[in-house]
Amino acid sequence: MASSRLSGIFTPNIVPLDRHGDINEAETRRYIDWLIDHGVHGLYPNGSTGEFTRFTVEERRRIIEIIADQTRGRVPILAGAAEANVKETVAACEYYHDLGVRAVAIVSPFYYKLSPAGVYAYFKEIADHSPIDITLYNIPMFASPIDVPTVQRLAEECERVVAIKDSSGDLPHMMRMIAAVRPLRPEFSFLTGWDAALMPMLLIGCDGGTNATSGVVPEITRKLYDLTLEHRIEAARDLQYRLLKLFDAMLYSAEFPEGFRQAMRLRGFEPGEGRSPKALSQVQSLDKLRDQLQCLLAAEGFTSEPDSGCPIGDDVDNEDVARIVAGVVMELKKRGLA
Repeated sequence: MASSRLSGIFTPNIVPLDRHGDINEAETRRYIDWLIDHGVHGLYPNGSTGEFTRFTVEERRRIIEIIADQTRGRVPILAGAAEANVKETVAACEYYHDLGVRAVAIVSPFYYKLSPAGVYAYFKEIADHSPIDITLYNIPMFASPIDVPTVQRLAEECERVVAIKDSSGDLPHMMRMIAAVRPLRPEFSFLTGWDAALMPMLLIGCDGGTNATSGVVPEITRKLYDLTLEHRIEAARDLQYRLLKLFDAMLYSAEFPEGFRQAMRLRGFEPGEGRSPKALSQVQSLDKLRDQLQCLLAAEGFTSEPDSGCPIGDDVDNEDVARIVAGVVMELKKRGLA
């Protein structure tokens, strides 16, 4: 089993497509080089942002082949290995192990909602037969939730289960998982998939994140990670607020992950059209979102100057983020950690 702990910002990358809707290998390779050059700690292909369910088994494998070849060990790869059943998922684990990726991420069973006992049995069967380290992937909006007792039990019984990626955005849930597992497995990694709370999650003990915004503004997510670990609280909090604007616009203003695809185009890449057909109203909505993202990215200095149609000033309500951060900082001060 690999000994290096999963930490830092792993990018759940979009897969560029050509005009025929096939994988654009050249653009994918250019994009991977750009992400690495701009400071991401690792890559996370075949995740939700990468629309893994919209690719075939063969395409998912090809995506990992391209990225593993282009990365050449410069950063670790956390490869999404979730398939529709245990047998195919184990086969994916074996295939990605042979490609030399660091670990795989496996989403909790989807479509059929399972009880905690069913979720445990599913992951236990995979872990018993996987040749590669496994990251549990908790995304309750799309799949069966992974509760704290199940995470604790899997961490205790399965050496191959080395981390969890949690995309619930639930700060107390993450704290309960860390409190339950870290005393038993100090090397176990906790990654947050919720960009809006990246700083608070890092402050309460997360090792990093798998953050879709890092595929658009890797400079910001990397800086936010560094500032938080350095306990430069005011600067980190300011950056978290700015990241929140982008995250909310990309996530809530279009059907996921189309907002991230549009923003990627504004950073100088050609992601192509997503594979899900779009109604005219969706296309019109994306055109409006593109203008909004242009303004937000220009404000950060990442695209050309905004025109006069861009709003001036801060119209984002940051009270929730401020309250979370203030509470975490207060608790850290009580413990002499900040």
